[in-house]
Amino acid sequence: MRALLIPVVISCASLSAQPARAHPHIFVDVGLELVFDEGGQPEGLWISWTYDPLFSMLLVSDMGLDADFTGTISEEERDALDGFDMQWTVEEYHGDTHVTQDGKPLALSSPVKWESDYRDGQLHSRHLRQLIDRPDPAREWVVAVYDPTYYTSYGLTGAPRAIGREDCSLRIFEPDWEAAGAQLEAALEEVLGGGGDIEADFPLVGALFSEEVRITCAAP
Repeated sequence: MRALLIPVVISCASLSAQPARAHPHIFVDVGLELVFDEGGQPEGLWISWTYDPLFSMLLVSDMGLDADFTGTISEEERDALDGFDMQWTVEEYHGDTHVTQDGKPLALSSPVKWESDYRDGQLHSRHLRQLIDRPDPAREWVVAVYDPTYYTSYGLTGAPRAIGREDCSLRIFEPDWEAAGAQLEAALEEVLGGGGDIEADFPLVGALFSEEVRITCAAP
């Protein structure tokens, strides 16, 4: 998400009094729906993002929408908003959704469908990604949504859902927040001690602060 949103954040940087080392900058609520095919095999993920009110206001204003600051937009403006966060033009950005099994990453497609909206003063988007590498559903596999740079903080809201199967267990595991914070502080001290720039050289700690959805389904 960071690569996509930097231009807007920079243009509004003067509005923030936070120190440069403050991370994260953007907060996103996440919803997950796991899609299974007719044979009961995992085939994709619907991923929902709801952006924090401040960032939503800044981005909508930057796009020239909701000029009256009503917190909503017209149908014409909604058309202009469509796919606002689906333009993944930076090679290093892969959508901040990570799927693994046995510790090995499983490849996801780029978004194949998406929806966008702005209501109650917040931007909402939802997109479908297909599982290129399909996990074995009878063994535990993991879905986590995080920005490695921790520029954006993602938090799960609501219970993840399985679409197409009713015999799957979806459990949410929270990180060790205290340990993650300690590792972040140690990494920042190392950057500063080496004469680095906190913002430019911010450590890749996003995974430490990530919630995980661990999935297992009944064997065939």
